[in-house]
Amino acid sequence: MMGTPSGRMRQTILEWLKDPAAHFSAPGRRDPAETGVTARAVAAKLGVRHRTARAHLDFLTRLGVLRTRRLRCRTYYRRDEIRIAEVARVFEKGW
Repeated sequence: MMGTPSGRMRQTILEWLKDPAAHFSAPGRRDPAETGVTARAVAAKLGVRHRTARAHLDFLTRLGVLRTRRLRCRTYYRRDEIRIAEVARVFEKGW
């Protein structure tokens, strides 16, 4: 899953979302560390179409490592650190 090219994109997204303010800050906009990041912001940073970024974000959300928050007409994505730690423990134990 994470070894494919799309898996590398997902790993990159997760890395960026560790410190979203450093990667997605925009003056006059919401604080990305507090609210999360939109799919459009991720798409712009990755250099891919919005639909592609959204597919990766939706996959990570279904996996449980991202949480979503709706504000008005936008969905914001943030890491779920507790779930990420649980998944890491499962892999450390060897399933």
